[in-house]
Parts: sequence; structure tokens; C-alpha cells
Amino acid sequence: MIIEPKISGSLPMRPMNGAATQVTSVGKRLSPAQVVLVPCFFAALLAAFVLLPPVRGNEGLQNTFLLAAGVLVAWALVLFIGIRKGQRVLTLEFAVRRHHWVQACAQGTVFFWWGRYVDLVYDFAPFIAAQLVFAYGVDALLQWSRREDYQLGFGPFPIIGSINLFLWFKPEWFHWQFAMILLGYLGKDLIRWTKNGRSAHIFNPSSLPLSICSLVLIMTGMTEITWGQEIASLQNNPPYIYAVIFLASIPGQLLFGVAIMTVWAVISAYTFGLGYFWLTGTYFFQDAYIPIAVFLGMHLLFTDPSTSPSTGRGRIIFGILYGFATIAFAVLLRAMEVPAFYDKLLPVPILNLLIQIIDRSAASRWLGFLDFSWINKGLAPIKRRYGLVGIWVVIFVVLSGSNGVGDNHPGQYLPFWQQACDEGSDRGCDYLAGMQSVYCDRDSGWACNELGILLASVDRFSDAQVSLENGCDLGFDLACENLTQLRTGALGFSRAPPPLEELPIVLRGSKGPVTEREPQALYALACERGWPDTCDAPPGDS
Repeated sequence: MIIEPKISGSLPMRPMNGAATQVTSVGKRLSPAQVVLVPCFFAALLAAFVLLPPVRGNEGLQNTFLLAAGVLVAWALVLFIGIRKGQRVLTLEFAVRRHHWVQACAQGTVFFWWGRYVDLVYDFAPFIAAQLVFAYGVDALLQWSRREDYQLGFGPFPIIGSINLFLWFKPEWFHWQFAMILLGYLGKDLIRWTKNGRSAHIFNPSSLPLSICSLVLIMTGMTEITWGQEIASLQNNPPYIYAVIFLASIPGQLLFGVAIMTVWAVISAYTFGLGYFWLTGTYFFQDAYIPIAVFLGMHLLFTDPSTSPSTGRGRIIFGILYGFATIAFAVLLRAMEVPAFYDKLLPVPILNLLIQIIDRSAASRWLGFLDFSWINKGLAPIKRRYGLVGIWVVIFVVLSGSNGVGDNHPGQYLPFWQQACDEGSDRGCDYLAGMQSVYCDRDSGWACNELGILLASVDRFSDAQVSLENGCDLGFDLACENLTQLRTGALGFSRAPPPLEELPIVLRGSKGPVTEREPQALYALACERGWPDTCDAPPGDS
């Protein structure tokens, strides 16, 4: 057994975006047997997951985990043969890079807060841990297969964190989750170019597999094999989630100078949303100026310093392009009648390919208006980053106070869309019908009645009859009366406010379930969310 010290100490490094980071490393030279034991150790850990209850009771999952472990072992044996034949000397270096663990802490904070309000997140935690183990095995094997040194640190954490913030495959399709990880690492190691005089990977290692899988799912129409749609929706359940994402990302923005991209992405999307509202009277993203999943992508997905522009102007352009690209893809996906949650995933690899062009274009005098260096002229780089983050804090506070981001956007609630529909907005009526359908499916007889009336008004009598029948079956008497009216061809339908027991259903917006049950609390919430005639005392109160 050969173990020799290679490197030790704390080395200040300067990545390509100009932000200093810190690398603490200690290295050892390993024998061929020791080299093979490292990925085999990760394979054994991965195989051990079949003993956990979520996996043990599912034969398909068991086979998936054992197959993934087998891939690591087989690759390790091939590596061992290559080492012996080539008489290679390989080393293991323990390298702790600050940007890895800082990013991991930000993602962990979001997972923790999200999981407190969505049980599915904590239920999925063992599967995220298994992906992390697999990623470590792939990372070790890939590095030793292509070079002499394997740097063991926190590198897999931000990759696995980013992937799992946006896309999960369901258990029967979970093998594709491991395939995404393998694809991300292969793309990082094999698809490279020269940037600023040194070799660098082109694509963000988490966004590349996310985008490719998104394209495959769209083309095959198999979105339902993932929880992608549910993730995008459930991320909005926790209270103050915008603030949590914002605060979690602050340390990375301070340390690595990526805030400028986030700021301009947010400003671009918000400005478009504001203009769309002024022109149409409705919201482009329906229940938010910037959906929570897109907001998350603006903070913890596209901001990888290694795959972003190097110049200040370039980063501004990069942020603006991402903000508008999410909107463009949302339009395209809606036109294709596929789920729009892919909108924040698809643009990133395209923008990664453009970063050198963006940096060169940013130097043009025509883009001089993007030069804001005069604001922080003469300041040290760290002070510039602190200043920019300070400006971002002010912007975020203003957006939060004006409902630009946050929990109480008016588009979440039915009264806004009812008013838009009453004012003649076809888009408002379409979205209103969608909301009423959801509430009807949640056993609101009132919503079924309202949906039936709305459908009858556009001559969809067959659908209206089904909806009114549902309302009648749920005990909403007016739905029964309106059903008779519809069947006899009589004109005029009857309406009434939602009954007290249905308020928890119909008051819900895009956030989590309404937990209030006391009449006064429910009517106060209804008043706050724009329901007419609910700001007085509940019926029967003195």
C-alpha cells in the first residue's frame, strides 16, 4: 500500500468570473486496489438503499438501484484493468471548494423549508441521497478514467441539488434519474472549450441533463412519468418561499458576484409581466408576475459562474436573455399545449453556448448604456459585490411590498379572474373556468354550479350539464335547479355565494390549503382575497 502526501494547505483560487474562492486540499497517492475500492464503496452504499422501506417494497426500484450499483462496479473493474496495463499512478485529493458547499447550503435551505409544508419532499429525500451517492461514484470513475487525480469534495452536492429542485422521475421510471446524473457528468467532462485561455466545460452540469430530458419528455408526451408539474406547483405552498429563496442565495451572490445576473433576470421578467397586465388586464403567468419555479431558476440554476459570461456587461445581457427566454419558452410551450414548467429549464444550455459571443458583443460601444461601472468606480471587487447585493435587497423589498413577488398576488384568487371574465376577457374566462373546474373536483358544489353557468354561456351545453350534475350531487341545491332549467331550455340561471363549509376550498389560491375553519376567520380571509360581500360579519354573527 502506497500512501504519500501530495498537497496540503489552503489555496486561494480565482475562477473565470473573477470572484475569488477558497480551495482547501490534501492529496494521497493510491495503489490500483485502493483506487477500485473507492467507487466500489459508493456502489455498496447505493446497493444498501434496497433495504430502505420505500425501495424494499418495490421490485422495479430494487432492480434500478442494483443496476446503478452494478454500473459503478463494472466501470471500476474496467478502470482497474486499465491501471494495471498502463502502470498509471493515480491520486486522491480531498479538495473543498467554497462555491460548492455554499451552493449546497442554499439548496438545502430551500429543500428544508419546502419540505416542512410538502410531505412529498421529505418522502423523496432518500432518493436524493441515493443520487448523491451515485454521483460521487460517477465523479470518481470519470476523473480517474481521464486523468491521474480525483478531487473529492462537495462537487456533487450542487449538481444533485439543482437537478432535484426541478425534476423527479416517478419510482417506475427512476432509472432515468440516474441517467440524468451520468449525462450531466459526461457533458461536464467531455464537452469543453477554451475560455479565457483555459479549458472549461461549456454547459451547466445540472441544466444540460434537465434540458435534454425536458426535450425528450415533450417530444414523447410523457411528462406524466415525472413529478415535474407537481414540483413547480408545490414549490409555492410554503409561506414566504420567495423570501426564503432570496435569502438563501445571498451568501453565494456576495462571494461569487452572480447577483447581477439574477437582478436583471428578475427585472426583465417583472417588467414584461407588468407591461402585459397594462395591455391586457390579466397576468401572463396567471398567478404571479414571476412564478416561484422560474424565480428559483433565476437564483439557483442559471447562475453557475463557470458557465456564465465573464464581464459585467455580459452578465447583465445574460440575465436579461434568461428572463425573456423563460417567457418565450412559456409562449411556445403553451402553443404546443404541453406543460409550461419546462420554460425555465430549456433556455440555459442555449445561453451557455452563447456566453463567449455575449462577452464579445458586450464590449461593443452600442451597448455602452449597460455599463454601470461608474456607480462603484474605485471600489474593491468585494465592495462592488456587496453594493450590488445591497441594491438587489432594495429591489426585492420593493417588489415584495408591491406584490411583484410574494404570497399574495391577486392572480391567485378567483375574484380577479371573475372580474376579468365579466369585463369580456376571453383569457380571463378560460382561466376562470380552469379554477372553477379544480374547485369542483375538490367537492365544491358552488364551483360546479358556477362552471356550469359559464359553460352554458358559451353554448357548451353538454359540458355544462355534467358540471351542474356534479354540483347537484354535492348537495348544492341551485345546481339542481339550474340543471332543470338547462334541460328544459329555459332562460336564466340562479346564483348564490359559496356556503361557509366550502370557503376553505374556493378561497385557496396557488398556496397551500386554507387551514382556517372559524367563520370569522374565513370571512376575513375572503375579504382580504377580494370576494364581494364578505367584509361584513359572517351571516348569523351579531
